[in-house]
Amino acid sequence: MICRPRKTFHKYILTLTAAVCAGSMFLCQLLPVSAATDIELRLEAQRAMPIQSNEIENWPVGPVVGAESAILIEAETGAILYAKNIHQQEYPASTTKLMTTLLATELCGLDETVSFSHDAVFDNPPGSSGIAMDVGQALTMEQCLNAILIRSANEVAFAVAEHITGTTDWTVFADMMNKRAAELGALNTHFTNPNGLPDENHYTTAYDLAMMGRAFFANEMLCQITLTRRMEIPASDRLPQTKLELNSMQIIPTGTYAYEYIVGCKTGYTDDARFCLVSCAEKDGLRLICAVLRDENPYQYTDTIALFDYGFSNFQKLNISQTDTRYDIDKTGLFYSENDILGSSRSFLALDKEDYIILPRTAPFENLESSVSYDTGSTNQAATITYSYHGMELGSVGVNFVRGDTKTYLFGTLLDTDTNTGEDLEEPPVIFIDVSKILAVLAVIAVLVFIGLLLHSVLKNYAFLGNHHRNRHEHDRWRSRSRRSESEFKDYDF
Repeated sequence: MICRPRKTFHKYILTLTAAVCAGSMFLCQLLPVSAATDIELRLEAQRAMPIQSNEIENWPVGPVVGAESAILIEAETGAILYAKNIHQQEYPASTTKLMTTLLATELCGLDETVSFSHDAVFDNPPGSSGIAMDVGQALTMEQCLNAILIRSANEVAFAVAEHITGTTDWTVFADMMNKRAAELGALNTHFTNPNGLPDENHYTTAYDLAMMGRAFFANEMLCQITLTRRMEIPASDRLPQTKLELNSMQIIPTGTYAYEYIVGCKTGYTDDARFCLVSCAEKDGLRLICAVLRDENPYQYTDTIALFDYGFSNFQKLNISQTDTRYDIDKTGLFYSENDILGSSRSFLALDKEDYIILPRTAPFENLESSVSYDTGSTNQAATITYSYHGMELGSVGVNFVRGDTKTYLFGTLLDTDTNTGEDLEEPPVIFIDVSKILAVLAVIAVLVFIGLLLHSVLKNYAFLGNHHRNRHEHDRWRSRSRRSESEFKDYDF
């Protein structure tokens, strides 16, 4: 009699437990689906955002990317090839460390010892990226750079900042970062710490990161570190055990999205910043820098690769000294013509042979606009010619003073060899003088000279006629007096 209630009770408990488990499983499945749906909705909205560079007439159409902000530039000239919300403020996460490591290489030696203070270690929140350094331990600056760029170690970034400034007030180092970023061309950047940990006042833009990237990716050592898959720091007197860390970036060699032309890169992630990537690639002499911000994994890689492929396929380097034979400075026509009035004479101004611009393959060179700036800040440069296409700057070329022996005439015959060394001289680029303008000036001068001569002749003739009439009048008076005298003589009888 009493067994049935017990069985019923047990059955009730089992049923309730099964229901709870089923509900829990349902909720566990539901939450990821909901989160995934939110991500897809956000990506869809971001992909629908306008791409400003695609709105330029006759500009190569760039790919649609999921990043909220994205930019592609040419590294040397800074020419913008692709633009999507490039000046929108975003959280940079660990891409901040591009500036931290760049400053460290500019201000420190690689063999300097960096010690870890209590603040450097414990200001790094639990669970954030690091290499588990402890208070009192130390690394060389070179090891610090590896830890920051390969393992994105936040406590190491703090230690480097303290080493450089002598304080754990991270804003002191952040002020140095902000100043250096502005020098490199950043317009809307404000850092508050050296590693990109969340802070509402810590922000930058895709454009600013690309400008900072120009300096970072010009450093071969830093680039090489970012491509290193495995980092090993051996034990030492101030490091009890060896540290072995792996690079988790998937765009570098052996990665899931390895890109064969990659030069260097740095990823970043926080919940607010989402997935970020700043990278550099080079193909056939064309070096590009890409920044994507607030993207989703793994699209930060696929979007970056799509942008690099777009850049390499649709743009080319163009040497201006070999191309532009039509330019006239500010409409004065002192640089170019199809004829050289001075024959083989040596010109004193020349386009820089090393300068080039980036030309879209869809834009004829003849359709480019150009402007001249004479404020070059260089004693060796007379002016700078900047080229653009529908408002997009493509690069600039310097107009340099041709170097030569100061004892020779400015337009002297070009010497084939150096009289001091006997070595062959490289023939400087020639800038032609516009014959039409010169002839026009000479014509004006000739007309003025002709008018002057004509006036001189008229005045001279006028003076001659005046003297002639005056002399004739005097002669007539003399003859009149002579006749009167003869008549008087006749009245006398001798």
